[in-house]
Amino acid sequence: MKFNRRDWKYILGVTVSAIIYSFGMNTFVKSGNLFPGGYAGIARLLSLLIGEYLHISVSFSVIYFTMNIITTLIVWKNIGHKFVLYSVLWFTETSILTQLFVLPQLTNDPLLISVFGGVINGIAVGIALRFNASSGGTDFIAIDLSTRLNMPTWNYIFAVNAVVLVLAGLNFGWNQALYSMIFQYVSKEVVNTLHQRYKLKRLHIVTDYPEEVSQAIFSICRHGITKLKCTGEYSHHEHSLLLVTINAFQKDDVLHAVASVDPKAFISINTVEKIVGSFYQVPLE
Repeated sequence: MKFNRRDWKYILGVTVSAIIYSFGMNTFVKSGNLFPGGYAGIARLLSLLIGEYLHISVSFSVIYFTMNIITTLIVWKNIGHKFVLYSVLWFTETSILTQLFVLPQLTNDPLLISVFGGVINGIAVGIALRFNASSGGTDFIAIDLSTRLNMPTWNYIFAVNAVVLVLAGLNFGWNQALYSMIFQYVSKEVVNTLHQRYKLKRLHIVTDYPEEVSQAIFSICRHGITKLKCTGEYSHHEHSLLLVTINAFQKDDVLHAVASVDPKAFISINTVEKIVGSFYQVPLE
């Protein structure tokens, strides 16, 4: 496993993400007494419950880091190692920075705290995903189980989040649980907007250089291309129509590759809702 210039770019991106996330945790989550999704919510709930019932002070960072490390050791063999290492860097930096940051409370309005806290949280997680990392924890579990069982398992993670919110509501008031739901929803929507890995685009490319364009696309991604003969109704000239479905995050690279071969190519882009059949998904490194 070798590191290159792109890896250092990813490390910088992961660090920026961790800083933003830690800012949100201290400025919004703690001040609003909210419970995020995943291990962050579980760790925060455990920290508060231990303090409430056992009168022992155990910081969020210690519990959060410990849970993530244990999970990392369990899934190490089944997930791309660079992805795991970037994620370890992310939750390590987050654990440290959340403990060190001392930040003022920006507002007392619980709704503003929930909404803007969710936005900050979503931006941080979205940046982490963009740079081949995740928040670890439940992400690792969902990815590992999905690979083992060959089926989506994110609903089980949502169920765990629901249990955390119920326990939070029972122990610390239902207002906190309900505002936490708003926080989690906003965060999820922001992540969905930023994260392009599992979103698909279909390209219709009209070109006079089908072989050259196809090879340019093949040089940057492993997706099949369908070639059809077509005729321009206005000019009555024959062209080739190339149909290819790609991951959304590959779109700009593909467009650049096509333009480098055929600057006059006509391209239309559509969002793909679902694919039935074989489709190559770029593996996590």
